[in-house]
Amino acid sequence: MIAFEPIAAIATTPHACQRLQPLCQTAEVTLYVPQSLGNIPKTQVYPDSLRQLLPQLWSSHRAIVFCLALGAVVRLIAPLLQHKSTDPAIIVVDETGQFVISVCSGHIGGGDRLAQLVARILGATPILTGSANALNLPGIDILGVPFGWKRGSGDWTGVSAAIAQQQTVQVRQEAGSTLWQHHLPATHSFDFTSTQTPQAQIWISPQHRQLSTEDLPQVQWHPRVLWVGVGCERNTPKAVIETAILDVLRAHQLAEEAVAGIASLDLKADETGLVELCQARHWPLQTFSAEILRQVTVPTPSEIVQSEVGTPSVAEAAALQAAQVQALLVSKQIYRSPQPQPSEAERIGQAVTVAIAIAQQEYTGRDGQLLLVGTGPGQLNQMTPAAQTAVTQADVVIGYSLYLDLITPLLRPGQIVESYPITQERQRAERAIELAEWGLTVAVVSSGDCGIYGMAGLVFEQLRAQGWRGETPGVQVFPGISALQAAASRVGAPLMHDFCAISLSDLLTPWEMIEKRLKAAAMADFVCALYNPRSRSRTEQLSQAQMIFLQFRSPQTPVALVRSAYRDDEQITLTTLEELTEVSVDMLTTVLIGNQSTTFHQNWMITPRGYLGFTQ
Repeated sequence: MIAFEPIAAIATTPHACQRLQPLCQTAEVTLYVPQSLGNIPKTQVYPDSLRQLLPQLWSSHRAIVFCLALGAVVRLIAPLLQHKSTDPAIIVVDETGQFVISVCSGHIGGGDRLAQLVARILGATPILTGSANALNLPGIDILGVPFGWKRGSGDWTGVSAAIAQQQTVQVRQEAGSTLWQHHLPATHSFDFTSTQTPQAQIWISPQHRQLSTEDLPQVQWHPRVLWVGVGCERNTPKAVIETAILDVLRAHQLAEEAVAGIASLDLKADETGLVELCQARHWPLQTFSAEILRQVTVPTPSEIVQSEVGTPSVAEAAALQAAQVQALLVSKQIYRSPQPQPSEAERIGQAVTVAIAIAQQEYTGRDGQLLLVGTGPGQLNQMTPAAQTAVTQADVVIGYSLYLDLITPLLRPGQIVESYPITQERQRAERAIELAEWGLTVAVVSSGDCGIYGMAGLVFEQLRAQGWRGETPGVQVFPGISALQAAASRVGAPLMHDFCAISLSDLLTPWEMIEKRLKAAAMADFVCALYNPRSRSRTEQLSQAQMIFLQFRSPQTPVALVRSAYRDDEQITLTTLEELTEVSVDMLTTVLIGNQSTTFHQNWMITPRGYLGFTQ
């Protein structure tokens, strides 16, 4: 829940305090309790009334979670409410812990999303009352947030109402990612073809339009695609540079919100006015060496600039280089401050050169994250709360279609969900890394544990091959109940002594190596879990494994075959090593072969640990 921190949680009774404690264990949440509750560990005591505390939390926290009666919360926050764009997200948890209600700032403040995350942690049901949620659509006022877009002007309430009423909403997208378009429900009312008469319009463009909402409500989003190349005299003040840039933007009807960043010569990396402007506007500053810039073809090169700094262009070449394109949107514009020239002793820069290029991909302004998630055997109640939260909070969820189907209840409106066939593991990893490097939070899901024959290893291998330095994108691993653990739990306690896991798939490992491992495991008397025992193209490996084990184990050695553990089509078969191949198995089956001490008792498979004196 990092996106919502800092978070304040408020409990006024011991029972409410107990309900909210799990939040403090899984996220940076401060739990506030009244002095009357005494000294409760890991809580912050407020000595005065809650009504006096709230104004302090309101201005310093991005979200407040109450475990309090909804009516009481409404009365408490009513005097503090200002606007949905600035108010913190307000969440209410009922004292039974059954429901988590998004009360205020559901879209822009992230209340709806936070309510879903809190519900996952507490094992509760999220209550979201917005119409967009009912239609399984992202809120129009948060549509571009994952991509770093900036909201422009418009009638946001009017467009939201049109979407809620499922009226035709025309979308004019001139820039930015169209990923969101490809992951809408079939029942959406957006029109991307301009063939219908709309009741509302959405503009997605670097241009700033003077919208007229008299005929129909309109809004505009601005993807950050404009790279502004800047050249200036030494000691040019921030105000002069800023005025130059804004004048050029206005002259070409371009939105300030669409600026991705500033680009210049590396000699300007410490230019005070330029650095101050970028810091104030939260614009990244990219600088390039003269050697790189002089290789860029520009429309208006200058011999004078070449003689002074070693490249015939600064503003134009830097804009093109930063945007990674070959044509400028706005060629070099020279701005001179109208301020009177000071004396030579006090001389400061007065001239600024500006050029603009438009990138094909927007700048998100975010550090991407890779969340490697193990979903367990399939049922949501077998998946850790942390893993569930990771899936819910991700911008993108990538995985094999079967696994994605199993976690559908965790998905939320607006998420990008990409499914791949079971043989395209490498493509999944590459796609996840690509999106995370762009700045999105990407959950890569694997059944069982993602680090046991799952996607975690492949993703790390791909990152290493690409020269990843361990920082960006960030990586988190969320373990899950592995297939061998799930299978073991369905048949008893077969893994109580030393065990190993071996995959019989020879697609990535030579069969000679697999045979060597099978023989070593059989000789060492390990309980053995066999993954991928048979597929359509691999039909003999399980028989060969059986023969190897029969060289070292009794034919009556207990064997369990568990297919699709904890899923609706679960199948469990208890048999012996001798009769192992007489049972139908496939890629969804896990085979558990006992050791010399393993036995069946009342249809349970048990491997003694030795506590009662069994010989090991």
